[in-house]
Amino acid sequence: MENISKTTNLNVRVDSTLKQESDMLFKDLGLNMSTAINMFLTKCVNTSSIPFEISEPKPSKTLKRALQEAEKIAKHPDKYKGYNNIDELFEALDSDD
Repeated sequence: MENISKTTNLNVRVDSTLKQESDMLFKDLGLNMSTAINMFLTKCVNTSSIPFEISEPKPSKTLKRALQEAEKIAKHPDKYKGYNNIDELFEALDSDD
């Protein structure tokens, strides 16, 4: 008796540009999207893992400084000048005070 595997549909939402670029890549590799996804899922199951490194991106030094500054402002808002709208900000920037 033949081993006929059952299939099921999988609906996934992806960015349209990512889908187009993936389609082109897989076509160049002689694959279609379904085959590529099946290969990925098979590799995950066979290795009991995601077949690539997943890590949290490290913030840049500039971002770290900005976050520290934002924390200071949030903890001590009375020490920092605030503005209700962009016009107030520009007025303050234009003044000599």
